[in-house]
Amino acid sequence: MAEQTVDIIILNWNTRSMLEKFLPEVIKKSVFPGANVVVADNGSNDGSQAFVREHFPGIKLMELDKNYGFAGGYNRALLQSDATYTVLLNSDVIPGNDWLAPLIRHMEQQPGCAACVPKIKDLNHPERFEYAGAAGGFIDKWGYPFCRGRIFDQLEDDTHQYNQPGNIFWGSGAALMVRTKDFNQSGGLDEHFFAHMEEIDWCWRMKNQGMTIAYIPDSEIFHLGGGTLNSMSSHKTYLNFRNNLFMLYRNLPEKQLKKTIFIRLLLDGIAALKFALSDGWIHTRAVYKAHRDYFRRIPELRKQRMELLQKTTKTSHSEVYSRSLIIDFFLRGKKKFSDLNFTP
Repeated sequence: MAEQTVDIIILNWNTRSMLEKFLPEVIKKSVFPGANVVVADNGSNDGSQAFVREHFPGIKLMELDKNYGFAGGYNRALLQSDATYTVLLNSDVIPGNDWLAPLIRHMEQQPGCAACVPKIKDLNHPERFEYAGAAGGFIDKWGYPFCRGRIFDQLEDDTHQYNQPGNIFWGSGAALMVRTKDFNQSGGLDEHFFAHMEEIDWCWRMKNQGMTIAYIPDSEIFHLGGGTLNSMSSHKTYLNFRNNLFMLYRNLPEKQLKKTIFIRLLLDGIAALKFALSDGWIHTRAVYKAHRDYFRRIPELRKQRMELLQKTTKTSHSEVYSRSLIIDFFLRGKKKFSDLNFTP
């Protein structure tokens, strides 16, 4: 394998405590020819920048003037990188041993691969897959994301059942290796998403342009998760519901667009009712705001969609589950990936 340069970029926003805990581990586990660990700071005000300068003077520090979110922060950071490959790495990750080589090897051997991801496991329960990406991501016919090893909130233990590499629909932004030049030329992550699902949107765009996204189980990381927005955050609920609609509108084939959006709006309404009966009105209001802001953005989304359609060369993907995950999970009791009889 020819030596290639790799920037491992950790996007930080007011998570100095995580840098203190995790950055030494990333540095220790990322010793590899041509590899550089970079901290891109999203306008923190908790002393993160001073901490990095004082304790890690050999680490490149990119200082952004404000919080641009996950999407905007990484877009600006990658524009400053001249490495062949870049890994978007969360600040709450500890890599496994020799984690970089399998990812780089795959990218070198598969020039049509836009991005690849390692196996993602739970730092606190290392025998278990982690929510953010597990063993590679997929979506169902209505746009619900899920993973090998994680469907909704059901997590599987890693018993090596997903140790075969292969193509997936999306890779988690917790640890996503991309070709730096191609990422920048694609326009990067859509900054209107701010946070959540922007990596799924980007992967879908790349797949629509004929490229692949890969899962590489020989590489492994351990992710804490929930570092910026926890699962009970109504703002996270808002972003997830809004951004999913953004993603569907931008990337669906014309023949599927109207029906899929209509069904998703109905299913979101059911979810909002469930929130009202169980978790309180704050999450119901978040769904309402998500729909309101989606409809307000349709003129701009339509323009983006037209631009993306001009670049689209492939509209059918075997990594899309052809059934309804909602029905299979909640009504048919299919809680594991292996229950779905889904072979991408």
